[in-house]
Parts: sequence; structure tokens; C-alpha cells
Amino acid sequence: MGESKSVGAQSVRFTEDVYVLGRAAVVGSKEGEGPLRSFFDIIDDTDRFGGENWNDAESRMMQTAAALAIKKAGLTPKQIRMLFAGDLLGQLLASSFGAGELPIPFLGVYGACSTMGESLLLASMAVDGGFADCTEAVTSSHFASAEKEFRFPLAYGNQRPLAATWTVTGSGAIVLGNKTALERSRAQREDTAAVRGGTGKQGVEVVVAGGTVGRVTDYGVKDKANMGACMAPAAAAVVEAHLKDFHRTPADYDKIITGDLGAVGVKIFADLLGQKGYRVEPVQEDCGLLIYDNELQDTHSGGSGCGCSASTLAGYLLDQLYKGDWNRILFVPTGALLSPVSANEGSSIPGIAHAIVLERKQEVW
Repeated sequence: MGESKSVGAQSVRFTEDVYVLGRAAVVGSKEGEGPLRSFFDIIDDTDRFGGENWNDAESRMMQTAAALAIKKAGLTPKQIRMLFAGDLLGQLLASSFGAGELPIPFLGVYGACSTMGESLLLASMAVDGGFADCTEAVTSSHFASAEKEFRFPLAYGNQRPLAATWTVTGSGAIVLGNKTALERSRAQREDTAAVRGGTGKQGVEVVVAGGTVGRVTDYGVKDKANMGACMAPAAAAVVEAHLKDFHRTPADYDKIITGDLGAVGVKIFADLLGQKGYRVEPVQEDCGLLIYDNELQDTHSGGSGCGCSASTLAGYLLDQLYKGDWNRILFVPTGALLSPVSANEGSSIPGIAHAIVLERKQEVW
């Protein structure tokens, strides 16, 4: 029997290195005007990505991110064994149509705005378990497609309360692989953000070291304009479970980065963990607050959507690991599990969050 991959009550530890081989972040105009502009690969100022409608635009954006991440890994789509992807639309519309243009076996997943966490965990498990040498995780969201499905048509011009977040038009894609796949991709690697040390025989890699699968958490919140309050309890619960399973404290991480709790949710998240004896404020960040400059862009509580944490991870977060500003982070995408039907029927909005450990690793090339 080999070393157990299960840790504690909810977590997994990968016994084989799962490497980030390639990554791509593709966003729209508003995201391109924000503080993370320089970390995105492609910014489409039209928000259409060549599509005929908003759903088509999101599909093309997702496909562009997936294909670019594969190219930056020095691979071809046929070398990717499995594609794990999801979005916010009914029946994973954007991912399904986008994946249809890629010759890769497709597994659609849904965790609302936490979908990048679920995709990344499953894609990493497939590599660590020996079921695939190369996998890809990709998620997307589009402001216009999400608004018309979950809220109001854009032409309606509805007023947004201050607790509301702004759905990110963006897609993030991560190609993962084992040691053999890493060696295969190195020769043609185009990821210029990766740091090559010394004489070129030293290299910096980023690995997915493990993670914690979240539980559905429902505090009875019904306000669909306040997603931060819906998701914060789930984020706090999964971080608490993670720290217990791995016998760690928040100080063991350079950053603990939630997905899209926004200005309202991050305070609830910190308060809930504080009640459990964990002080996260010194290392706490939120992708929804990083991606926009709220004073200049007026997004109210911040950014949200599947593409929020995905594009921030593929661009800014991984860049900090490659550069050495951080050595270990806990990436905690968050999701509000509502549908237009359940929300209109007055149901509460459960939350979900997953926690993924990403580490910087120095290797001999």
C-alpha cells in the first residue's frame, strides 16, 4: 500500500507532483481597465470575442483561454487527456459549446463561482491518481450573459444595491501535468512569467500540493444581491476544515485568497474564522477585490463570477508564485448555489467553497 492521499475529514494530499504547465487569462474591457491589466494575456475591448451574441462571446472567450494555455505549455490539444470546465449558464452552455471546438475529452462541472476550485481539484486528482498525464481546468463568466440569466436584461437599466458584485467578463485556464509531461513541455515553454534561475539549469515550477473539498453551507440568506453573505460561511468552513486536516495555521500561508466574497463577504469570513480562533486578516485577499479598482470603476462590493477567481489565478496569483513573492498560497474559490428558479421561489441560497494549496518549487532542469 502506498502513502494515503486522504488527509483528515475533507482533504487530499497529492503524493505525486502535479505541475502547472501552462496558463492563460482572457478578459473583457472593464477588467482590462482594472489594476491587474498587465497580468492578462488577452483583453477584448469589445467584450464580444468575435461572437454573435453574449453566450457565443463567452464560449469563444473560454475556448481562447483553453487553447492559449495549451500553447503556452508547449503542447497540442490532443496531448490533453481530460478537460474539466464549467460556467454559470444553464447546462454549462458556454463550456459545452467552447469544448466542442477542442479535440479533448470533456467533463463539465458546476460549483457556481467556485467552479475553478472544483475543476482544479478534479484535474489535479486525475493527474496524481495516474488517470492522465495532462489535464486542463478552465472556467468562464460574462457580465452580459450572467445578467440576462440571473438578474435583468441590460436594457432594463436596473439599480444595483451596494452589496451587489459585478460579474467578471473573463476566463482562466490552467494546464496541469505530471513529471513526464513537465519534461515534455519544457523545451517549447512560452510562459515568460516563469523565472529561470542561474545558468538555466535551475527552474521555478508551481505545483498543486493538495486541497480540501468544501461542504454545502446554508445560513438561510435569501438576498441574491448579496452573494458575499451567502458564500462567506462556506469559505470560512472549508478554511477551518483545511487548517485542521493539515494541522496548519493561517500563518503557514503567504496568502489565503478567496474567490469573490467582495467587500461585504470578506468581513463576514474573517469574523467567522475569528470566532474559531483563526486570525486571517494579515494574509487575507479576495479576487473580487483585486480585479477592480472600486473607487474608479464603481463595482460596489467587487467582482464575482466563475471567471473572477479563474482569470485572477491564471494571471496575477500564479505570477506572484513564479516570481517568488509568495511560496505557498491557499486558493479558495467561492460559489453561491442559486438558480433563477430557486431564487424566484424564495429559497435560501446555499454556499460552497473549495481550498487548493499551490506551492512554488525550485527544481534542477
